Amino acid sequence: MSDPPLTPREAIAAMRIHAPTERNPKLSRFLENANGSLRLKARWHMQQVTATRMDMNDHSWVHLQIVLNRALHLFRLLHRAGLESSMEKDFSMSHKDAEVVIAGGCLLHDLGMSIHRIDHEVYSLHLAADLLDELLEKVYEEPERTIVAAEITHAIIGHRKGGRPLTLEAGIVRVADALDMEQGRSRVAFETSLPNIHSLSAAAIDEVRIVPGQERAVRVEVAMNNSAGVFQLDNLMATKLRGSGLEPHIELIARIDAEHEKRLLKVYQI
Repeated sequence: MSDPPLTPREAIAAMRIHAPTERNPKLSRFLENANGSLRLKARWHMQQVTATRMDMNDHSWVHLQIVLNRALHLFRLLHRAGLESSMEKDFSMSHKDAEVVIAGGCLLHDLGMSIHRIDHEVYSLHLAADLLDELLEKVYEEPERTIVAAEITHAIIGHRKGGRPLTLEAGIVRVADALDMEQGRSRVAFETSLPNIHSLSAAAIDEVRIVPGQERAVRVEVAMNNSAGVFQLDNLMATKLRGSGLEPHIELIARIDAEHEKRLLKVYQI
């Protein structure tokens, strides 16, 4: 007999998002509000319940934390390279406000999974709108609060397949979502629980590193143990990068470390 499932309160007890705020008090307060919201954590729990029911990969708060940390890393490298955020360009606000937008997009982009996988990006918009006043409390006053909320919801809808991000922040959320792929954490949904190209490709990704680029501002380095990982890169990373607006600024390099694979494919580059 299997153990009984956790109660909702037990399931959310361990949830706590950690990310480097780098002396950004607005981002710190936003994360404090998120970590203090039982409503938000309940949605995170339901995201994973839906994913489990559908035999999908992880869509829990762990995924959100990974995406957030990678998104902030991406943004800080791009900003140091001279790219201007939409919050600066369009509203004369700060790159610190852009980090709040990015954090909101990362933590709320999969809320709709608590309802269903199909059209989850659209459901996420409605659920996020219901939570954003609470999450932005004591972070912004009006009208800035509404502007930040609007930019967060734009980042949410921009992560969908075929989405068209119109801001740097939304493009970063879209790409960071795909970067949670190492050590079997595929973003490409497994079609069955049996071994297939989805699961084999996910298992082929050993490590993902985000570093300053050589030819472009950012270099994403992917270490693979098998050429099956190319499916993951083509069907996820490349798809998310194309149309993100970040194509001129990010180079993707994948290498296969397994000796028996070197003659077949050594380097994959976008």
